[in-house]
Amino acid sequence: CLDEEGKAHEFHSSWKTEDCTDCSCSRAGISCCTSYTTPVNYDKEKCESIFNKEICSYKVVEKDDHSKECPVHSWVG
Repeated sequence: CLDEEGKAHEFHSSWKTEDCTDCSCSRAGISCCTSYTTPVNYDKEKCESIFNKEICSYKVVEKDDHSKECPVHSWVG
């Protein structure tokens, strides 16, 4: 399989891209999906979501004080 960057991958192999996408190669081709969930139900006026690329996850914190986390009521992904 050839990925978007032109790199070859063996059949039945899997890898994670730099943008936190899990991919796998089979004889049918490449299949990819995000490896993280996205917060969707939280107080967007008071809080903001910040994506950490190093650990491939979101953190939802108060806009005025990033040391305080906000409750998230639902996630998608």
